[in-house]
Amino acid sequence: MTKPRSKKALYIGLPLALAISAGAGFAVWYYGFTDTPGYPIKVMQQADELHERMLSFDSHISLMQNFGTQGNEADKDGTGQFDLVKANRGRLSGAALTIFGWPELWNGANAPHKPTAGFVEEARNQQEIRYKIISGMVRDFPNQVAIAYTPDDFRRLHGEGKFAIFISMLNAYPLGHDLNLLDLWTARGMRMFGFSYIGNNDWADSSRPLPFFNDSPDALDGLSDLGKQAVHRLNDLGVIIDVSQMSTKALEQVAQLSRTPMVASHSAPRAMVDIPRNLSDKEMQLIKNSGGVVQVVGFSQYLRPLTQTTQDKLNELRKAFDLPPLPNLAMALMPGDPVIAAWPEKKFGQYASRLYAILEEEPKASLKDLGDAIDYTVRKIGIDHVGISSDFNEGGGVKGWENVGDIRNVTAELISRGYSEADIAKLWGGNFLRVWDQVQKAAKPALISQQGTSTP
Repeated sequence: MTKPRSKKALYIGLPLALAISAGAGFAVWYYGFTDTPGYPIKVMQQADELHERMLSFDSHISLMQNFGTQGNEADKDGTGQFDLVKANRGRLSGAALTIFGWPELWNGANAPHKPTAGFVEEARNQQEIRYKIISGMVRDFPNQVAIAYTPDDFRRLHGEGKFAIFISMLNAYPLGHDLNLLDLWTARGMRMFGFSYIGNNDWADSSRPLPFFNDSPDALDGLSDLGKQAVHRLNDLGVIIDVSQMSTKALEQVAQLSRTPMVASHSAPRAMVDIPRNLSDKEMQLIKNSGGVVQVVGFSQYLRPLTQTTQDKLNELRKAFDLPPLPNLAMALMPGDPVIAAWPEKKFGQYASRLYAILEEEPKASLKDLGDAIDYTVRKIGIDHVGISSDFNEGGGVKGWENVGDIRNVTAELISRGYSEADIAKLWGGNFLRVWDQVQKAAKPALISQQGTSTP
């Protein structure tokens, strides 16, 4: 079943035409916009028409573990940032739905917990839950959604009016030390893999080592031997390597070892906010040199420094916990001070909860801030190496782009900045699809033939 197109009125009766003021009300009625964040009507009209014929792809959306349950149905316009109704409204062609799991930090009656090896099973359970959510959505709504295993699948599904799911995986922690699990997940449809999340693991150092996990910066000096083997295995499998959240040394080593383009699935330039989680100009250049893409993320705290009011509140909190004033913005965004390694679980939980509560009160960045980050990245590495991602359901979203139904507002911002329709199409998926095609063509044919293209 194809997506219903916008209803085009044949005419407007004279009384109605007179009642609608100077075109603004007409546009809301005609195009279904209820919020046009200050953009001219002609810009919104162009954005709307462009999304009727353009492929669009969001390279990082997380699924909550209760997605698909009562009150969070995939086919209803719910309170979450992603569902099939919103995707259709925004004309989003497809997205990377990310399967991830991490130590049982906040789960259970006595959370937070310091992780042990036993928590690997819980992290794997989280992976399975998210995979079952994806496969269940495809099973239950076959006329609306399907998994894309190749770029050609993605284009075909777009033509059929179906939402295309691209399966990605984030965090090697749940895989333990078993490289063969990469083969298993590739056979199940995974087409992008990111080594790191919050905290180091046995494969790679993270850009956000967490002392509560007994982490220290560059503990592995980048990639472990296992991580280096994984780079080659992923190349052979035709899986894109996602370098978002990696430490600088780990990213540099992937650049040296990989024979295929790298992707940063949800990152922003460090020039916008000076934190290790964001990409330096050098890191972005390495991604470009590989032929890859930086998918600029709509995550407020990576696009704009915290206000002084929020920093003052955080410093009051730090004083209450006998921590020195903020040394940098990285320590403002997570409980990352080395001394936290010695804290008991209860104290860590109290501090982390209050820190994140303060951050929740920080005003969101704007579409202008996102546009500035895209502009900067394009200037540094070129239009052919930049894309767009939201990080919805994991803190992503800026004012004007609150959910997948709002993507035309992002396009309106790009139009207002003078981007051509051809360049906007590159940003919204063309560049990513090119990389995906290159990565799959570089795979070893014997391994690709084992993957197949049948649904799980």
